[in-house]
Amino acid sequence: MTLMRITATHSIERTACSLCHMGCGMELHIKDGRITEVKGIKNHPLNKGFLCPKGRAVIEHITSPKRLTAPLLRQGSGWKEITWDEAMEVIVTHLKEAQSLGENSKVAFSVGMPLLLSGTSTVAMIHRLAHAYGTPNCFSVESLCYRSQMLGYIATLGKFFVAGYERANCIIVWASNPEQSSPPIGAAIARRKRAGAKLVVIDPRATSMAKRADYHLQPRPGTDCALMLAMMNVIIDEGLYDQEFVEKYTVGFAELAEHVKAYTPERVQEITSVPADKIKDVARLFAQTKPACIAQGPNGTDSMASGFQNNRGIAILQAITGNIDVPGGFIQTPRLRTKVVAPIKMVAENPVGIAEYPVLYGVYGRNFGEGQAMVLVDRLINDDDKPVHSMIICASNPLLSWPNSAKVREALAGLDFLVVMDQFMTETAKLAHLVLPAGTFLETSEIADYYNLWSLPYIMTRKKIMEYGQCRPVLEFLMDLGRRLGYHDEFPWQTGEDLLKDILRPSGVTYEYLTEKQPEGFFYAEHKYRKYEREGFKTPSGKIEIHSRYLRDMGYSPLPTHLESPETRISDPGLAAEYPLVLTTGSRNIFHVHSQMRDVPSLKRRVSEPLAELHPLDAEKYHIPDGVIATVENRRGKIKIKVKVTEDIKPGVIHIPHGWQDANINLLTDNACANPVTGYPVLKGLLCRISV
Repeated sequence: MTLMRITATHSIERTACSLCHMGCGMELHIKDGRITEVKGIKNHPLNKGFLCPKGRAVIEHITSPKRLTAPLLRQGSGWKEITWDEAMEVIVTHLKEAQSLGENSKVAFSVGMPLLLSGTSTVAMIHRLAHAYGTPNCFSVESLCYRSQMLGYIATLGKFFVAGYERANCIIVWASNPEQSSPPIGAAIARRKRAGAKLVVIDPRATSMAKRADYHLQPRPGTDCALMLAMMNVIIDEGLYDQEFVEKYTVGFAELAEHVKAYTPERVQEITSVPADKIKDVARLFAQTKPACIAQGPNGTDSMASGFQNNRGIAILQAITGNIDVPGGFIQTPRLRTKVVAPIKMVAENPVGIAEYPVLYGVYGRNFGEGQAMVLVDRLINDDDKPVHSMIICASNPLLSWPNSAKVREALAGLDFLVVMDQFMTETAKLAHLVLPAGTFLETSEIADYYNLWSLPYIMTRKKIMEYGQCRPVLEFLMDLGRRLGYHDEFPWQTGEDLLKDILRPSGVTYEYLTEKQPEGFFYAEHKYRKYEREGFKTPSGKIEIHSRYLRDMGYSPLPTHLESPETRISDPGLAAEYPLVLTTGSRNIFHVHSQMRDVPSLKRRVSEPLAELHPLDAEKYHIPDGVIATVENRRGKIKIKVKVTEDIKPGVIHIPHGWQDANINLLTDNACANPVTGYPVLKGLLCRISV
């Protein structure tokens, strides 16, 4: 039996890749019922014809012999293959039983990055289904990644802005390695550098981009907020801020000026270990080179005790230098007007974790509608009356991608009912009672409507090109489940294509136009700058809120303030004596994304195992030879991992990548909610030791 069945009707099909968060334009050549070649779309404005190794390996990925092809029901210590109708009946029976007991809210849904950035339709369906059923408990990877950035910007600027690096004359790449994690952005920044733009990289690691930068600052992991405040100190003290913009369009500048007096470059040198003269040089360069922008990674500055305030700090640096809503600064990209498929009726109860961290749910009425999964993990273990007894997890592998894997395993293993929908039998899926085979992005239809995150007012569709085994798109599974539960008014669409047509209706752009006439996508608008001159900012004051009364009234610091992580030589010197190395994790390489694609043969030949990066001074101090298998441990756990001795890491710091089943770094990380605003855990700046 042939598992792969081509459903496309053209010899060349164009789509948006979904193997990472970028959405690069992809062209597939089809002949005799097979995909014979994969290329980048030459005129696509994001990747301009380039495909990274993951994209080029898509055929290996989608035809992997390890893919799930049919629903599997746990039977004793093994699995029984069942039909989709049988699988849906198992789920519906369990959900209706919980509903009959009044335990609707004890059912939860959780999704991973492949769905969050596959398009808005699938995420909307999850929230719609949850609230139709009667539970507010939706969770995602944004309990520890990226949403903090969005919330910090919105709290300060009123809306989400992005770096306009394509036209910037000074670019600070802060806590990001875009040539590995976001190749199109890395390429764009490299083009600006070649055109004469000044480049600053702030990262404990000497990345390839850092080696070409005009300045490379290497702060101690977790101290970025102090560095930002020192830059503000220099900019304000030396009168380098944009006085006219600040006076007219911001509130709280006087409070900021007073606040940053304590963060002199000399004092911050002691906190961050970045030389004071370099702090001054970079602050002057950023303030005096127009236009300028700060390009962050998806979560590099989030995973710290000061994570939320880091993102506020970046927005404030843009604001006080006048680099807001101007070409090459922080810009806001218009969105296509589409139908918002929100829940018809919202459950009044908040999801788990929002009582403790209400800002995570939303700011100024811009609600994201999810709980804090780190709180959920602890409550599943510690509460006698558990807040959730059943979960449906789609496109997520929490056992490898969430911190403190031992706790996550205990929490998930204690559930009464766990459904996992994924493309592969992940570590998380192995804990499930029911496993469902998910389609890849080539097996579903979606709208790639998030290019505004990369400053592009651009849209294209993902058209269903193939089928594989009994795999189903998550979107259609959710709509089917909603109808089987009896929510026909909430789920009137029979197919994903029906839903997409409905979503596009307000835009005046038809689904047929996007799939048949413009399959490579199109620009739906042009950037308009300095909109604040006409509209102000969408904050309570109508201005940029440097000093935030909103945050103050909720009991949080109204100005960015450096917080030491719970485990540092300053916050816990006794622990640091026992575990003297600073651990940082969460970076990406171009061959993988999180725990995905580790078994793709061509990629595995390029990167076959994780490596712990250690500076030669530390290797000598702890007697660790290059290439040895060492033990890295802390009070939560230990792993064995091969060591790479390199000068590309800051002395005193050890870097270990995440997402590997062997040498799983999340056995050492902590899910404790270290950030007081969002509840984010610390992944940059934990303590550990190494030995052989």
